[in-house]
Amino acid sequence: MRHIAIVGSGPAGYYTAEACLRMWDKDVRIDMIDRMPVPFGLLRSGVAPDHQAIKRVARDFEQVAMTDQVRFVGHVTVGQDIDVAEILELYDAVVIATGAPQDRPLGIPGADLPGVVGSAAFFGWYNGHPEQAGLNPPLSGSAVLIGNGNVASDVARVLAKTPVELAGSDMAAHAREALGRERPSHIVIAGRRGPHQMTMTARELGEIADLKGAVAHVDRADLPPVSADSGLAAGPRKAMNMLRAMAALPRGEAPVEIDFRFFSRPIAIEGNGRVERVLFERTKVDAHGQAVGVGEIHAEPASLVVSCIGYRTPPIAGVPYDAGLGRFASQDGRMGDGLYCVGWARRGPTGTIGANRPDGYRIAELIGQDVPGGSGKEGRAGLDRLLAARGVDLVTFRDWQNIDRLEREHARAGAPREKIIAVDEMMAAAHMVG
Repeated sequence: MRHIAIVGSGPAGYYTAEACLRMWDKDVRIDMIDRMPVPFGLLRSGVAPDHQAIKRVARDFEQVAMTDQVRFVGHVTVGQDIDVAEILELYDAVVIATGAPQDRPLGIPGADLPGVVGSAAFFGWYNGHPEQAGLNPPLSGSAVLIGNGNVASDVARVLAKTPVELAGSDMAAHAREALGRERPSHIVIAGRRGPHQMTMTARELGEIADLKGAVAHVDRADLPPVSADSGLAAGPRKAMNMLRAMAALPRGEAPVEIDFRFFSRPIAIEGNGRVERVLFERTKVDAHGQAVGVGEIHAEPASLVVSCIGYRTPPIAGVPYDAGLGRFASQDGRMGDGLYCVGWARRGPTGTIGANRPDGYRIAELIGQDVPGGSGKEGRAGLDRLLAARGVDLVTFRDWQNIDRLEREHARAGAPREKIIAVDEMMAAAHMVG
């Protein structure tokens, strides 16, 4: 019998558990340890609340979670309730699947002013993560989003959508109510390079173009000649066609105006006690595809700045870490005897949710090579004994189903759930009887 512990219960963790089940079936026991009382990580707190189709992959994870071989162990913090060295003593393999939940630092003057938030924190706020529920971002006036990838698209879309457009989402009540009272009248999506280098997909651009109460604009001067699109793949070429259509739209005909600002590198954020403006330097793209400043400075008014420039994995004591890359240090997922990492914790915040599946299967193969059979370690029984001795109140998947049921029962009409925000309320719901 192989005993495997997976730290983190997001997509990478569940795909790894799925792979281990397929490889060893009844001859494996897997404990998925998570600091939150609720599973699914990114699916719950990092996917935009109006992207419900993406969240349906949780149904596949539920099938994995409900097998006898897999157990969710929630409300257990590795590094606090138990450390990695202790887990390694109990399990044949330990897989770190904690994702990249922290914002990459913006690193410019004024980035610490009130009103400047990272996209991970902003996602956590409107998705009801307990640690960001009290963020209270300023929503009136102008919002500047730094970065022009799909994350910026999600933020812009949520800020610009009407209450009717958000009706079927699982946005947390406090965020829904705040956006119902006020929202930005102007949103800037700023990127260092040009339209050809933009990472926002045609699908995400299409969702912005389809907003009922907002119109997106592009400066014609920032667009390359149509002939320059010939070398692009079909998706980017479609995105360029959308940008050109946006450049032709009139202004002043929607409650929310969205402006794409290309060739704009942020150099400072200014304000008296709070953010009031962002200074950008005009850039050009050099022969190596890098943004190079040309010395022209312009200011964008802002009451809210959301940095959408990427994420980092927080370190865990006893786990090799690459501070420069903001992720765990490994050799193709191996970090030491019996210690592995997977997903964004291994490769950084790149790729979609589905990209974690082959990653999970690869790590399962490595475990199979390194652990040809069980070693007789205690696994689950040892973990339970240790946590009980420390008074840790853990949450199982069946406990989570109590939370899930209560959230669904309290959902407003047309919405999938009304999320419980506070951890103590989650715990009370988890241990409900009947």
